Amino acid sequence: MAKRKEAPGERISDAEYAVMEVLWEKSPLTAADVCDKICAERDWSMPTVKTLLSRLVAKEAVGTEPLGRKFLYSPLIERADYVGGESLRLVDRLFGGRAAPLFAQLAENEALSERDLEEIEALLREMRK
Repeated sequence: MAKRKEAPGERISDAEYAVMEVLWEKSPLTAADVCDKICAERDWSMPTVKTLLSRLVAKEAVGTEPLGRKFLYSPLIERADYVGGESLRLVDRLFGGRAAPLFAQLAENEALSERDLEEIEALLREMRK
């Protein structure tokens, strides 16, 4: 099964994202496998997981492969591609497409640790090369 690189056109909900995290960690998985990894901590049932998987298939974020009477589910988008797309949407929506105001907001709210600042500085140095 070929992997897509772009993020799906439709946004993925928080619940769907939790299912994607399970599939990004290990796949392919059956719906029962996904439920084993997530149902207890989220107080979900198997029908909930199946509904979320169906939505993700409809959004072309997850693909299926038949396995007897079951299906194996695998992500069609890479985690890094999805996170990158969501990051750009956030910056566009909240900061007019500019990243500097995002960092200013985080700094003003003291949300950046010393380690965060060091990593940002290293990234900036690398980008300027």
